Amino acid sequence: MKLATLKTSSRDGSLIVVSRNLKHAVDATAICPTLREALENWSTVEPQLRELSDRLNAGQASGAFAFDTQKVESPLPRTFQWCDGSAYLHHAELVRKARNADMPEQLYTDPMLYQGASDCFIGPRDPIRIADEKWGIDLEAEVAIVTDDVPMGVSVADAAKHIKLIMILNDVSLRNVMPGELAKGFGFFISKPSTAFSPVAVTPDELDAAWDGTKVCLPLVSHVNGKLLGRPNAGVDCYFDFPRLISHAATSRELRAGAIIGSGTVSNRDTSVGSACLQEQRMLEKLATGTMQTPLLQFGDEVRVEMFDAQGQSVFGAIDQKVEQYTYQPAQ
Repeated sequence: MKLATLKTSSRDGSLIVVSRNLKHAVDATAICPTLREALENWSTVEPQLRELSDRLNAGQASGAFAFDTQKVESPLPRTFQWCDGSAYLHHAELVRKARNADMPEQLYTDPMLYQGASDCFIGPRDPIRIADEKWGIDLEAEVAIVTDDVPMGVSVADAAKHIKLIMILNDVSLRNVMPGELAKGFGFFISKPSTAFSPVAVTPDELDAAWDGTKVCLPLVSHVNGKLLGRPNAGVDCYFDFPRLISHAATSRELRAGAIIGSGTVSNRDTSVGSACLQEQRMLEKLATGTMQTPLLQFGDEVRVEMFDAQGQSVFGAIDQKVEQYTYQPAQ
């Protein structure tokens, strides 16, 4: 089942069901107005949404319309919890080298998470608006899961049961802001602008064998200005799978339905597959030649992130964004 959120005058948009081939959709608000509310009532709502999905895929849903990714929000335009991990330690090793920071041994045994801003995500076709190019704009292509209510102290074995939806995302980062911010000892904040998620969120069964119950085993493909940046496989070199990340996040608190947990930038130790962020590519260049050659994102640049199944079909739809300069406009 594939779910999306149409843009409306409401901050939470309206829930739609999308066909498996991403060509058609149908209004699902008669079942539940928004995806956030659906997740809060998943045991009741999910069977009804799945029945509607089955009818849509069979060409039997009344009121079906063409699915247009220009018209959708991120599946959850806002939620109560967004925390991002760093499950691919090859990426963490490289970006730490880039800012002359050591890799603590603890990171190889204990998952790392930061709590991101969840009050305002941007749509998969919305521009990345940043005030200053000098902040060092970068993309980070990742995979994320969405949970139902997760109890505090949940075991790794039980955590997998709470994974209800899967998405991909672009976790925009400001590389030149990060060092000073992290030096304060309080973590990321202004160096992590609004995140964009894929046009649709999918239930794990949509991935068939590509979902092994703990992670997605498919390449995540990123382009910048139409040029391939990389296609690292999300199922390879993942030190901490999603059940482990969920269990870690719920160590000392409950997670409410709609909580999103990200994998961190997908990165493989086989560097021939390329990268999912520019800073990683830049660090590989520095290690090989002594200098970083690839520029970070500039205004006007375009970013595309997508994942394809074994048949070459887009699973989540594409995140397709342009970098634009933001200018503050005082409220009237």
